Amino acid sequence: MQPRRMFGLLITLSGSLAGLWFLWEALARADVRVLYALLGGSAAAAATALGTVPVLVARGLSERTRDAMLGFGAGVMLAAVAFSLVVPALEAAAARGAGDWGASATVGAGVLLGAALVLLLDRVLPHEHFIKGREGRSARSVRRTWLFVMAIMLHNLPEGLAIGVAFAGTDLTSASALATGIAIQDIPEGLVVALALSSAGYGRGLAVGLGVLSGVIEPLGAVAGAVVVAFSAALLPWGLAFAAGAMLFVISHEIIPESHRQGHEAQATVGLMIGFVLMMMLDTALG
Repeated sequence: MQPRRMFGLLITLSGSLAGLWFLWEALARADVRVLYALLGGSAAAAATALGTVPVLVARGLSERTRDAMLGFGAGVMLAAVAFSLVVPALEAAAARGAGDWGASATVGAGVLLGAALVLLLDRVLPHEHFIKGREGRSARSVRRTWLFVMAIMLHNLPEGLAIGVAFAGTDLTSASALATGIAIQDIPEGLVVALALSSAGYGRGLAVGLGVLSGVIEPLGAVAGAVVVAFSAALLPWGLAFAAGAMLFVISHEIIPESHRQGHEAQATVGLMIGFVLMMMLDTALG
């Protein structure tokens, strides 16, 4: 086995073991916040899986519909960043005694750190986008199927972190609204992912299976985010801002460019506006 591939497998294994350790420790302490985070992340993963099911019987979607669905997902995530992550992060920082400038500086730094982490993963991990093609180091040495899966997981990791941080640090109603919004946008995202894999030449069963697998990262990310914030309340504004930055990077760097690349900007923008308004209504009505 090539050293680079072995190194990648070791990183994957270490991350999986760390996630399981976080889960075991949290459940052993009977921290209900982590349990809620696990349930919220699992609901998002289940929504992703649900979205892949039509691929087993459907012939496909038009490019306009696909781009509108991607725009919808981007809109939901944008509203979640603003109303469910950044605003609570500012409030949490202020509650800990920070002034206006101190709170905004803390949240701004957390946002940049979250974006920087995803940027680092984007540069280091080999992955393949549906339209842009392969990115990251050692892309040629990894099978194309797994390049797709890695790209999808890069999309889903910030969502899982956001769910976990919200359940660990905000009230249950607001966290549930965030998890619900993310689960709603995961349904069309799962469908788009499975359709893209199917159109790339994979069998329908394999496309659905890989789409389902891509959602597994969400409950693991949710547990990790919840455990970190539950460990220290002082980390709450940082955790919320970090998750916001990670999601914001994915929206700008991945989802919006993908939805505009085929020339269907109008459809993608309409989808984004609808998704944003829906998530805003969920957050304000339930939160």
